[in-house]
Amino acid sequence: MQLEVILPLVAYLLVVFGISLYAMKRRTTGNFLNEYFLGSRSMGGFVLAMTLTATYISASSFIGGPGAAYKYGLGWVLLAMIQLPAVWLSLGILGKKFAILARRYNAVTLNDMLYARYQSRLLVWLASISLLVAFVGAMTVQFIGGARLLETAAGIPYETGLLIFGISIALYTAFGGFRASVLNDAMQGMVMLIGTILLLVGIVHAAGGLHNAVDTLQRIDPKLVSPQGADDILSPTFMTSFWVLVCFGVIGLPHTAVRCISYKDSKAVHRGIILGTIVVAILMFGMHLAGALGRAVIPDLKVPDLVIPTLMVTVLPPFAAGIFLAAPMAAIMSTINAQLLQSSATIVKDLYLNMRPEQIHNETRLKRMSSVITLILGVLLLLAAWRPPEMIIWLNLLAFGGLEAVFLWPLVLGLYWERANAAGALSAMIIGGGLYAVLASFKIQLFGFHPIVPSLLLSLLAFLVGNRFGQPLPAPALVPTTDK
Repeated sequence: MQLEVILPLVAYLLVVFGISLYAMKRRTTGNFLNEYFLGSRSMGGFVLAMTLTATYISASSFIGGPGAAYKYGLGWVLLAMIQLPAVWLSLGILGKKFAILARRYNAVTLNDMLYARYQSRLLVWLASISLLVAFVGAMTVQFIGGARLLETAAGIPYETGLLIFGISIALYTAFGGFRASVLNDAMQGMVMLIGTILLLVGIVHAAGGLHNAVDTLQRIDPKLVSPQGADDILSPTFMTSFWVLVCFGVIGLPHTAVRCISYKDSKAVHRGIILGTIVVAILMFGMHLAGALGRAVIPDLKVPDLVIPTLMVTVLPPFAAGIFLAAPMAAIMSTINAQLLQSSATIVKDLYLNMRPEQIHNETRLKRMSSVITLILGVLLLLAAWRPPEMIIWLNLLAFGGLEAVFLWPLVLGLYWERANAAGALSAMIIGGGLYAVLASFKIQLFGFHPIVPSLLLSLLAFLVGNRFGQPLPAPALVPTTDK
């Protein structure tokens, strides 16, 4: 193990725990569910931008994405920039209307919103199970990314790194709740920005300048500097699919959507859109370019996912590598804590309280349950990540796509189409989720498109057809808020 690399990381983790303790103290005021799962809807523009960006940018962006850029070249950097409008789309489409309705119905989770809109318990159960299954896959990817990072950059064995990483996240998320999550996200967003710029500068310097780096890539394989990428992977259908999957479809991600009901005011939204888009642009471009140019520095990596941690210890001094190690760790931790909280909220608020509504005022039990469930989920994810695949980006995209196929149209049409009803939403969820699972499992690509494209198209069609057979809904009942 490299002590000089580990010490800055230990200091970083101590700061994370300090922020969580502060959040836990703040949690003593106000309604528990609103505070623990939404931070009492108090986010400003800067924090909103950082938490949305940090939640969206994950192990796939810091580990898997640069790994793909290493393998396929500069064309993948161009492809990654397709994600640039993600924050604008999420806050622009869901943003204000989503937050207004959430406050009106006192919604704490995404499924609260769906129930208020469609008034169907079956839909809530289906949404809850879909969310939990997909989040297990998505969070497992993050755990694998964190452990690989510690293994390569700090010399810590994979299993030991997995335990350190997993236990740290489970503890600070369980006890700090949403407020700890977003405050850490704000700090982690800044760490990611600084770390990305430092690493990119170090790689360009180690390669002998940008011109030299590109020349080296061309000598290795001319396709590495072409828009189509190595193996001509970047076809028009592939790029269209990728845009739907990681940009437009992000509107349907539950852990992204819940950020849209927890900000303070419209001023926060406007600032969040601008700042969030700028941060996404810098991080996406910087990390993927680092992965692509990294091949000029280290041309013979067997596992592409190891490119960033390997470059870290190659082009940076040990202490600087330790400081930068916090950047991808921040990206991974911020995504996991968002998904872990959402999973815990789904079990406690959407499943348990639906079966035992009289327990809504038993705050002592709810506090204990929320923390224990978060810890148990963390342990289960550690076990799931014990034997990882070689390239985690595909597993992450599989989980992303499943969530989008289930949630996108019920969310968007529920907000903007007054005549949308439960029959249409259920049809869209079942057809979208089922078709995506079949196509993705058997690796079927209709007309060369990723499974997410036909799944969303047929899900939309199913919504429109199913809606014709459903009953019109009365106006959703308002739920009186207990917040002061």
